[in-house]
Amino acid sequence: MINRKRLFWATTAIVGTLAGAGAASAQSTGTQATEVDEIVVTGARGPRTIDGAIVAENVGKSRSTITQEYIATQAAGQSINEILNLVPGMNFTNNDPYGSSGGNIRLHGFDGNRIAQTFDGMPLNDSGNYALYTNQQLDSELIDRATVNTGTTDADSPSASATGGTINISSITPTEEFGGWVKGSLGDFNYKRVMGLVNTGAVGPWGTRAWLAYSDQSYDKFKGIGDLGKIQYNAKIYQPIRDNGDFVSLAAHWNRNRNNNYNGPNLFRNADGSLGSTADTSPFGWNVDFVPTYTAPTFRNGLADVDSNGTSYWGLRVNPSDTGNLRGQSRFTLAEGLIFTFDPSFQYVLANGGSQQTVLAENDALLRGTNATGGVDLNGDGDLLDKVRVMTPSNTHTQRYGINSSLIWNLNEDHSLRLAYTLDHARHRQTGAYGTIDFSNPTEPRFTNYFGGRNGPTITNLNGYDLRARDRLSYAILNQVAFEYRGKFMDDHLRLNLGVRAPFFKREMNQYCYSQSGSSSVRCTSETASTTGLVNGVSTPLANGMVSFAGVGTTRTVDGVPVFTSTQFIKPYSREKTFDDILPNLNATWRFDGASSVYFSYAESLTLPRTDNLYTVLYNADGELISPILDPETSKTYDAGYRYQTGTLIASANIWYTQFQNRILSAYDPETNISTDRNVGDVDMMGFDAQLGYSPIESLSFYASASYNDSEIQDDYRRSSSSVIPVGGKSLVETPDWTFVLSAKYETGPLSAGIQAKYVGERWLTDVNDLAVPSYTVVNADARFDLGYFGFEGTDIQINVTNLLDEEYFGSLGTGLDANSSLYANQGPPRTIQASVRYAF
Repeated sequence: MINRKRLFWATTAIVGTLAGAGAASAQSTGTQATEVDEIVVTGARGPRTIDGAIVAENVGKSRSTITQEYIATQAAGQSINEILNLVPGMNFTNNDPYGSSGGNIRLHGFDGNRIAQTFDGMPLNDSGNYALYTNQQLDSELIDRATVNTGTTDADSPSASATGGTINISSITPTEEFGGWVKGSLGDFNYKRVMGLVNTGAVGPWGTRAWLAYSDQSYDKFKGIGDLGKIQYNAKIYQPIRDNGDFVSLAAHWNRNRNNNYNGPNLFRNADGSLGSTADTSPFGWNVDFVPTYTAPTFRNGLADVDSNGTSYWGLRVNPSDTGNLRGQSRFTLAEGLIFTFDPSFQYVLANGGSQQTVLAENDALLRGTNATGGVDLNGDGDLLDKVRVMTPSNTHTQRYGINSSLIWNLNEDHSLRLAYTLDHARHRQTGAYGTIDFSNPTEPRFTNYFGGRNGPTITNLNGYDLRARDRLSYAILNQVAFEYRGKFMDDHLRLNLGVRAPFFKREMNQYCYSQSGSSSVRCTSETASTTGLVNGVSTPLANGMVSFAGVGTTRTVDGVPVFTSTQFIKPYSREKTFDDILPNLNATWRFDGASSVYFSYAESLTLPRTDNLYTVLYNADGELISPILDPETSKTYDAGYRYQTGTLIASANIWYTQFQNRILSAYDPETNISTDRNVGDVDMMGFDAQLGYSPIESLSFYASASYNDSEIQDDYRRSSSSVIPVGGKSLVETPDWTFVLSAKYETGPLSAGIQAKYVGERWLTDVNDLAVPSYTVVNADARFDLGYFGFEGTDIQINVTNLLDEEYFGSLGTGLDANSSLYANQGPPRTIQASVRYAF
């Protein structure tokens, strides 16, 4: 048996070529090429590491890296974000045992929408709302390494949302030898997964090499009714050029998810001030979920039939997504000391949340259109009297092109310059064509098509207009130039990195429906729009070209008399919004003689208003159509740390401070007298991170990490003209104050085994900090048995147990302003056992 530790714990050296260092942990080829001699390596085997759980780093900023050596010990098919959960400063709450339902990220208090995640340098955050969908990530077996930068970005980071830092994922490189493996996994909740990979080895006159991989996974929800399915295809071709590290590669990825959703309990404050939940009173107890049954609707001619079921039937709560990408990477040495890198990419997304549905009256104004009477017989019973359930999806279709390129000039061994250009161009089409529901089995209805009328039958009104929930087209465009200097001084004791990036953003918004003023609500219709409306029952001309629709508005009682006020809508429009900034980042490292070093970094980052937010518009006093959001969110992060790194011990500790400015939330705007997304003020954040990997003997290793996080919101904000939300001085929601991780791994003969425990401290559920969820500890265990000792070469069996002690805890949280808000949570997954058999050839 090959001793893996011997491969990683040879004599320490520094290499100066990309080929010697292996795949770098940076996010783009340009950053890899500039950081290549920042990586502590052992011979030619790659970065020094303690069982892949911690990697020796020399960059002048806080960074944590895990490698495939550690990833391979975790559950098959698990989300890489869950596997990264040992990293200090990061907390991820998985929504199911195997990762296909996604989860929530918090990194130094920032949520996933404010953390940039890249895949071989390509940005993964949604181009519209910056959401990060962790269930759509690359199969973990194909990840060479994953890196977390807390509070900082690389000089060429291609992101509109990185105030909280970056997570970078690098895929494996094809091997020079032919080979491969197949793996089958079974587990609790009817878990089944098969995966295989084939490496071609170096073929042809130029030594071209490639790999192909496929996986198919399915399992039942751990509570309630429903299942989750995921199919993934991956491929990568790699062409080395000469022996100086130059190369060209192209990778392809396709992921298909079809998941039934989970429903967590509602949370509230009990009379004694303690936390309560609907799980306490539900007949299903802790396993409360969506409704398991559906009352069959009736279809009778001449009678007003109404579908009285709610929206919580499990069979109509499906989350579908199709995502794919092409990722190119290349490096060319143009002359001695002059390197050019070019990383193009393309992404495709088709997805929706899968739970949108409504009951529609057959004579609804949307169906009548410009007609005063009539309607559409939706259920085919021969009348127009019924209320019928239909699908109202929120489909998103994205086509996204990107370029990340760098020109690097190595002036000599100690000094280099880099000029980088980044393009990110996303076409973001958001539609909501109503779709039908199949009632052929009336007690078990299903959507006719997961994407409603986009890919299936539409619902058309009397004007021939296809009903839709939304209809808009956006372009999110980034052009960025970055400059970076790296220098080594005083016999390489001092390393200095000075960088600046200048992003130029443009958002093009095309709204094809009528927008409710100051709201994200829209009315997509062929009805006749009127330039007058009722205001307290009085017909009034509407300003700024606003319109109203007959019968659409609110009724209130004045002096005992009901009066009606029309809702005012903004006509379909097109508008642009531009943003730009100058974002410096600098860091310095002082390396003492021996194993110690200290570093300091300063970085500025930003998060733009989400494109979705920019569709909330209104007219200002000058008659100009505006969005209430004025400025991007920005962050300034200061970070200082110490590292101690030897062949058997890798340790680091750092303190950090972040000024988070212009935070965007939904809050009351006194100028417009409405609640909308707007800048609400600043947050000061600070903390401490530490991690340690230690191997006292070759067969035994330990890993530990600790993190402390403190945040303080600086300003109160308004709920209404007469009500203030007292959040000043409070802490951010869903962010634990303390997290601790402790793990151990032992190898003897054919057996290797590991155990890992993570403690997550109390987390606030509300902005005013009047309700919190308790702390919890989750223990995971793994064991692998190498059958090669018994003549079955290349075969091993692996057992993984997650949540070994079957801890009951709340994971991802649905937070609110205070304890009177609509609060909810997802239950953490229960104890889950998985077994995998792998055969390599």
